[in-house]
Amino acid sequence: MLFSPALCLVSLLLFTFVEPGKTMQILLLLSLVGCILSSIKERVRDARLQKSKQDVQKLLASGHQPSRHVKEAWIRQPLDHFNRQDTKTFAQKFFVNEAHWRRPDGPVFLYIGGEGPLFDLEVMAGHHVDVAEQHGALLVALEHRFYGDSINPDGLKTENLADLSSQQALADLAVFHQYISQSFNLSHRNTWISFGGSYSGALSAWFRGKFPNLVFGAVASSAPVKAKLDFSEYNKVVGLSLLKEAVGGSEKCLAEVREAFSAVEAALMAGNTSRVAVDFNCCQIPTDPDNQVELMQNLADIVMGTVQYNEEGVLMSIRELCEVMTNRKEPYEEEEGAYNRLVKLAEVYLSSSEEQCLDISHEKTVRNLMDTTLHSRRRAERQWTYQTCTEFGFYQTCEDAACPFSGMITLQAQIQLCAAVFAISQHSLPSRIAFTNSYYGGRDPHTHRVLYVNGGVDPWKELSVLGDREEAETVFIEDSAHCADMLSRRDAERLSIRKARQEIEKHVAGWLETAAQERRQEEKRVVRSDHIKA
Repeated sequence: MLFSPALCLVSLLLFTFVEPGKTMQILLLLSLVGCILSSIKERVRDARLQKSKQDVQKLLASGHQPSRHVKEAWIRQPLDHFNRQDTKTFAQKFFVNEAHWRRPDGPVFLYIGGEGPLFDLEVMAGHHVDVAEQHGALLVALEHRFYGDSINPDGLKTENLADLSSQQALADLAVFHQYISQSFNLSHRNTWISFGGSYSGALSAWFRGKFPNLVFGAVASSAPVKAKLDFSEYNKVVGLSLLKEAVGGSEKCLAEVREAFSAVEAALMAGNTSRVAVDFNCCQIPTDPDNQVELMQNLADIVMGTVQYNEEGVLMSIRELCEVMTNRKEPYEEEEGAYNRLVKLAEVYLSSSEEQCLDISHEKTVRNLMDTTLHSRRRAERQWTYQTCTEFGFYQTCEDAACPFSGMITLQAQIQLCAAVFAISQHSLPSRIAFTNSYYGGRDPHTHRVLYVNGGVDPWKELSVLGDREEAETVFIEDSAHCADMLSRRDAERLSIRKARQEIEKHVAGWLETAAQERRQEEKRVVRSDHIKA
């Protein structure tokens, strides 16, 4: 679900649960991130998958066979929906789950795939599946073009990435809507509701906005609907979250983080690169300026990942991070400098990962991005980097004084990859992003029946629609993080998240009732019209 593509990039973790002939995975809406933030995201995916896996196992233990009603299939889509002279197509994967569907008039819940592969678990577990069971909905999910298995053999070559865009993805959804409607003999009585989180949450909102005749309502969790070249607000929110006492933050915690990064930067500027490499167990000595930026980003990632996925049960929470940085808890009782406490944070990360050292090679980052082979369907970094260069930006910088990290993390350090990897001029990025906001409406989309769900700790809320927008339908969870509402119910979660899910369920139920009322009114109108004609 959207991070800085300048540095070491994300790779998907495929954590599988095997039931005869089935592989399931939960996705967290990918983005390009620093190496460490990538690892934290993978662990979050692992933890969420474990929970969903447990939910499915409970169903199996109770005699249910959820996979029996799940089917994987493919649809042929035009590579370019907007050029009738181009007849080339590609195969796009989707899943259908009929387990809860009340034929023939039950609603259709569409789960929209994002910047990563789609697996059958997307129609078997999650809050949208819980809601589908309540309303007897048919569950369908479509994989995003150019991700997962929905890529032509030569699709990652730069000249072919021209067909990768959110606009094409929305057109895919429109064709898919028609295909499913024909395949299941659906009618106007089958109300469609779309769901998504992070980038796919934005797609959910945009699908409702651009095709209101196809989808009656949309849930958009942690959805960055505003494109932004210099997304400095991300790290500003990270700093503010470190201040939140409700989640374990404090003024001292933020101050110590600032001091620690200043100390590391000072050591690098003084030429103490060998000492820094030893202290932080780097794979390379950061003598090259590009590698120094990689190092600073990776250290920032520890804090960024902690904030964005607070209390997900991976690495540490904001409260635990602040305990390390303020010497509030063993084994960090002895007073020591902020620099050394940041070293301890890096040690915590490495001790809980499979990495032997921190890889800070910028050359490796570029080399990975230039790879166009389909050696793994799980890869997504090249495609998402292309989308940030052509549509969204989303570059998380630290040149603003509000950023708690290092000013070495600049916009220029990130956008230079657009030219280096795709020959996209850096100067063209502002106009590309302006077009995206003009086309979709940014944070003022003027659409109805779109529910924007955001967490107060999530930095991505800054690009979403909040309660300050007139007539907007919103749910704001003051103490929650990124896409925290999308999981199935958990016993140990915050009360605020449980209440937020209840609000989401109310909105969906209200939309379905409104749709039913409109159908009844239309049917009465038709009857009256026929009676008058008779």
